[in-house]
Amino acid sequence: MSVTLSYQALARKWRPRRFDELVGQAPVRRALINALDSGRIHPAYLFTGTRGVGKTTLARLLAKCLNCEQGVSSTPCGECRSCREIDEGRFIDLIEVDAASRTKVEDTRELLENVQYAPVHGRYKVYLIDEVHMLSGHSFNALLKTLEEPPAHVQFLLATTDPQKLPATILSRCVQFALRRISDEDIAQHLSRVLQNEGMKGEPGGIRLLASAADGSLRDALSLLDQAIAFGGGQVTESEVREMLGTVPREAVFPLLHALAKRDGARLMAAVKPLDEMAADYFLVLAELLTVLHRVALLQLVPSALQEESSELHALAAEFSPQDVQLFYQIILIGRRDLPFAADPRSGFEMILLRMLAFQPAGDEVIDPGHPPKGRDVLPKSSSQPAFSLSLKDEQNRGSKGHKGEAPPTPSFPSEETGQTNDAIADTLDWAGRLSLLKLRGLTAELASHCVLESIDGGRYRLSLARKFEGLLTETSKKRLTEALAKLDGQSVRLEFRVVEENEDTPAAQREREAARNRMEAEKAIENDVLVGALKERFNGKIIPGSIEAVSDEERSKQR
Repeated sequence: MSVTLSYQALARKWRPRRFDELVGQAPVRRALINALDSGRIHPAYLFTGTRGVGKTTLARLLAKCLNCEQGVSSTPCGECRSCREIDEGRFIDLIEVDAASRTKVEDTRELLENVQYAPVHGRYKVYLIDEVHMLSGHSFNALLKTLEEPPAHVQFLLATTDPQKLPATILSRCVQFALRRISDEDIAQHLSRVLQNEGMKGEPGGIRLLASAADGSLRDALSLLDQAIAFGGGQVTESEVREMLGTVPREAVFPLLHALAKRDGARLMAAVKPLDEMAADYFLVLAELLTVLHRVALLQLVPSALQEESSELHALAAEFSPQDVQLFYQIILIGRRDLPFAADPRSGFEMILLRMLAFQPAGDEVIDPGHPPKGRDVLPKSSSQPAFSLSLKDEQNRGSKGHKGEAPPTPSFPSEETGQTNDAIADTLDWAGRLSLLKLRGLTAELASHCVLESIDGGRYRLSLARKFEGLLTETSKKRLTEALAKLDGQSVRLEFRVVEENEDTPAAQREREAARNRMEAEKAIENDVLVGALKERFNGKIIPGSIEAVSDEERSKQR
């Protein structure tokens, strides 16, 4: 007894046969329709994009439009011999080549030997070369001359997922169309139409999951739909699609979020146990947490963007502050990237959750370690350290080495002696002390360090500047210094400069005198050093004047 397998995969069955059936890619579709209707057809087209976005589909549609027996147009009849044979994949004048399996120059030369001959049946002889970037360098050279001066009856259609690997000489001879990833919404709508035409039912939640899992590829989405139909026995339900894809049910992450909202560490760790029992993929759990936080943020800030949401999401939107939602979202994003480096997936996942407990947005209520709020788990803090709110931005700035020249922001914390903040202390400081708080850079810092503060009257600063440094006084440096002082004083500031012949008590002069003293002390210390003396005596050496430089404690710690 023989069995005939006549089932056709959905990805092949529902391949677009006309431009109006194409999902997405509106700019490319419009350009090709206009070119076909106006007769301005380029001899070589290059379609680029990720897998399953319609590169070869567009190429076959173009071949059908060029060879339809009703004439060249953007609306082929679909019924003539040429249209039917192209749809069935047996049109003799459509030569499809997989460049991944025919990379040798001999294969390319053999292919191009027949270019000069007229088409057998159609109007054009169409060469569709898929994954063209896989051709060798010699193969590209063999193809180059034909692309530059092709016969009138030849059309080249090239497709690739990696256009960066194509030589510039090939790219310059093609009209290039970059196909974009198809949106989840467009994919979901297409899957719904396919299910309706197939006479099957599908839950919207399950269809959305399939569209999201396809990652912008319509072909992958149709293949997943085939799998879901087989898995569900002809039905596409959300629960069965989740089981098939291995994704975590949304209800499983709600306990984690409620525990985070309450800052309850014990409850948070208890909520991880059910996930471990179901052998959940923690990478996917983090993905589901990101999805829920995104919906919560929309509910909080743009409620009109969501039509229907569960009461659970509305409850979370009420429990979390918008700042917490944004902070947790960012922590999870970074945690997903670092999860593969953890000792094991569960411990890495738990550390991400604990990180969300440990940090809070700047400006939120500071947790007093001596009197923690009820229901909150807090990390121990040394009582000798000042309590101030540490933001994630501050922590990133402290650990970052990529922003050279940028000083980390100075936190405002109480003084141990007076309890005053930096702004209050600034009123008692001299000019050098004020500059240490301003954290100026570049030309503005040079200008300020060569000035002497003569007086302050309200918000009016009177400064003197030596004539030899008058070139530092530009509109930009003056404006930046004014803004920095206004920020420090908390009021508007006006600067008045007086040019003098000499200024001896500037911060820059003070630093030079301090450096000279340190250098003298360093030279004296070197001269009196026993080891240096022994080296001088043994090798008849001497210390070169001016070669010794004092190193500050800060510089020494950086060298270590």
